[in-house]
Amino acid sequence: MAGSGLGAVFRVPEFRVLWAAELLSIAGDQLARVALAVLVYARTGSAVWAAVAYALTFLPALLGGVLLSWLADRYRRREVMIASDVLRAVLVAVMAVPDLPLWALCTTLVVVVLLGSPHTAAQLALYPEVLPGELYERGLAVRQITGQTAQLVGFATGGLLVAALSPTVALLGNAASFALSAIVLRLGCARPAPTQEAGGDSAAGGLRGVGAALVEIATDPRRRALVLLAWLVGWYVVPEALAAPYADQFGSGPAVVGLLMAADPLGSVLGAWVFVRFVPAVTRARLVGVLAVAAGIPLALCILRPGVPLTLLLWAVSGMFSTAYLLQTQASFVRATPDGGRGRAIGVAASGIIAAQGAAVLIGGLLSDVADPSTAVAVAGVLGAVMSAGGAVAWHRANRGVDAATEPAAVNRG
Repeated sequence: MAGSGLGAVFRVPEFRVLWAAELLSIAGDQLARVALAVLVYARTGSAVWAAVAYALTFLPALLGGVLLSWLADRYRRREVMIASDVLRAVLVAVMAVPDLPLWALCTTLVVVVLLGSPHTAAQLALYPEVLPGELYERGLAVRQITGQTAQLVGFATGGLLVAALSPTVALLGNAASFALSAIVLRLGCARPAPTQEAGGDSAAGGLRGVGAALVEIATDPRRRALVLLAWLVGWYVVPEALAAPYADQFGSGPAVVGLLMAADPLGSVLGAWVFVRFVPAVTRARLVGVLAVAAGIPLALCILRPGVPLTLLLWAVSGMFSTAYLLQTQASFVRATPDGGRGRAIGVAASGIIAAQGAAVLIGGLLSDVADPSTAVAVAGVLGAVMSAGGAVAWHRANRGVDAATEPAAVNRG
């Protein structure tokens, strides 16, 4: 990449460290998700239980955002990230214990996801300090593209590894990825992030801080519309949660499960690159609603019960649209948020996105057991498109009179 392009962010040592640490964790997480999907479905034969296990990799983040995200504003952010990685490494290793009862597996998984909330909040709050000015926007684009690529590799190879080895080995691989992430952060991040000013409102923790952030968002029409659109992306991750029963519907095994899970990340990589590279900055905000609705249409076509190859294409196209709209939605949200409350607002919005994903995949699992996986994916696509249409109207009304061309001058995404 050219020095004036996206590759310029790699000249910043601390960005390289944060980027590498996150990449390790993401790859391990995707491997673990494949392992859990296969492990739980093999034990229970139930799409609901498979969806529950997958939902538990998202849903507890809402509680974690309420109770724990304030730690990123109270303590040194590097240390918060390291502590979270170490604890998650230990807990995921516990999950790999053979014949661990299902209730114990799910309980441990909840704690692992809870510990991810302060890590995410610290990381996202640290990026603006590490990447000043326009570098922040470029760094977030690089983070999105490479993060989705890591998910793609993790899902695609995860199915093969789980099939060749075992879910237990895959979970141990996830534990190792957290441990490596902690080591990279400890050795490579030479300048710890500064703590917030004591007594500042941005450092308020628990329900009081989150409540204040929610009030600020709810009373701002633009940020309210943006965050609601961002949360609706949960409907578009339902296919990943149903990959195991969906593959079983066509008589396929774990390798196809991994490929199905990789379809959305593959589309996400292409969507993020095309959107940032070819869509003019002045028009990106205007396309948010259109792209959000478009992301649901390919999933709705799954009602026709297409074969695996066509399903991979449909899920990838949905991933292209959903990533493009989510990227711009989050960027506009951060630009519309004052500096003083940015970290707290990012934590609330990010936790809401993850919780929405968990709720949506749980509903998808219930629909799959009542009907079948193809129908459940199609219903999720329709619901996502219809609700996004309402969010698009709200965004259009709130955005009247705002010059979208001025947005790129501000920092990007959370």
